[in-house]
Amino acid sequence: MAAVGAIDIGGTKIAVGVVDESGRVLARRECPTDASRGYEDALARMCAMLRDAVQRGKQSIDGIGIGSTGPVDPFTGVIGKLDFLPGWEGSPLVDDLAREFGLAVAMENDGDAAALGEAGWGAGRDKANLAYVTVGTGIGVGIIADGKLYRGAGGAHPEIGHHVIDCTGPLCSCGAHGCWESLATGPAMAQWLSSNAPPDYPHLDGLTGKRICELARQGDAPARRAVEREARYLGIGVANLVTLFIPDTIVLGGSVMHSADLFLDTIRDTVRRHCGYVPFEKTVVALASLGPDANLIGAARVWHHRFAPDGPRK
Repeated sequence: MAAVGAIDIGGTKIAVGVVDESGRVLARRECPTDASRGYEDALARMCAMLRDAVQRGKQSIDGIGIGSTGPVDPFTGVIGKLDFLPGWEGSPLVDDLAREFGLAVAMENDGDAAALGEAGWGAGRDKANLAYVTVGTGIGVGIIADGKLYRGAGGAHPEIGHHVIDCTGPLCSCGAHGCWESLATGPAMAQWLSSNAPPDYPHLDGLTGKRICELARQGDAPARRAVEREARYLGIGVANLVTLFIPDTIVLGGSVMHSADLFLDTIRDTVRRHCGYVPFEKTVVALASLGPDANLIGAARVWHHRFAPDGPRK
C-alpha cells in the first residue's frame, strides 16, 4: 500500500504531508491559514503544498485524509460554520480535492482525526475502545467505540468538552455555565489566577497556562493553586468519561499536557475516587505519543478508517 496525503486545517496554520502505512511522516509543508484570503485561495495553497510534499517524499499517495477544526460534515465533505474561517462555510473541500487529485478523500473533525491516529498508530494502538482528549485553548474529545469512530445523531460530533461539571462556574461561549472547557483549559487557568491572585501579584501581565506551569515549578504559591485547580477539574472530566464509557484507554494530548507531570497524579487520583461503580482500573490514562505531527498523522488515519478499515494498523 502506498502512502496517504494528509491535511490538517487549524485556525492558525494549515499543515500538509505525506504519511506512510506505518504512520511515519515522509514529508510535510505548512503555511498560515490566513482565512481572510478566502476558501479558494486556501484550496490552491493546500493543493500546491500537497503536490510538493509528494515530490519531496518520493512516494505516490493512494488517497487524502483531512482533519479540520470546527464543525465539518464527514459524509458530504463540506465545511461548517466557524468564526475564524470566515466565508468557508458550505465549501465542498472533499469534492474539490478529489477532483484535483483524482483520489478518494475523507474528512473528519480534528478531534476525531487525532483519536483515530492514536488508536491506529499511537498510545491506544489496537485498542477497541478509546477516548482522545486534547487540552489547550479548548477541550476536544474523540471517541473510538468497538474500533469505529463514534458519531451522534445525523453523524454529529459530540462536544464532550462542553459537558457541565459545575453549574455555578463561569459562562462559556457555548451558553452553559461551568462546562469542562470553561474550567480546565489554559485560558481558564489564566483567567482564574488573574481573578484570584493577591493584589500585588507580580506575574499578571501576559499570563498564560504555559507561564503558570513554569511559575508553579518554581514554587510560586498562587500558580501552584491554579495548577491544583486545573488538575482537579481535568480529573473530574476524565472520571466522567470513565464512568460513562469505561474505555480501554484515555489518551491526553494538547498544549496543556506538555506539563502533564503537574496534572497526571491528581487526574488519576480523581478517577479512583469518583468512579466507584465501574471497573476504573481497567482504563489506562496515557499521554499522546505521536508527537508534534500528531494532527497530520491523525488526518492520514481518517483515510484509512474510511477506505481501508482492514488495512495496516501498526
